[in-house]
Amino acid sequence: MSRVIDGRDLQPPEPLELTLAALDTLPDGEELKLLLYCQPHPLYQILKRNGYVWRDEMHPDGTNEIHIRKA
Repeated sequence: MSRVIDGRDLQPPEPLELTLAALDTLPDGEELKLLLYCQPHPLYQILKRNGYVWRDEMHPDGTNEIHIRKA
């Protein structure tokens, strides 16, 4: 199962805040999907420090789809 945060129309830092809050309650084995129009480099650093892994896919419309889970 995956949870989705659509941050494409949100202003910073709201997508980051929503993502961090969702990760706090993410059960083992679940994935969080984040949709953005950018590469969230500060988020990547936070994920790396806190034991998460991610993969991202760039879509033709400019959406960056980021899949995050616990390592």
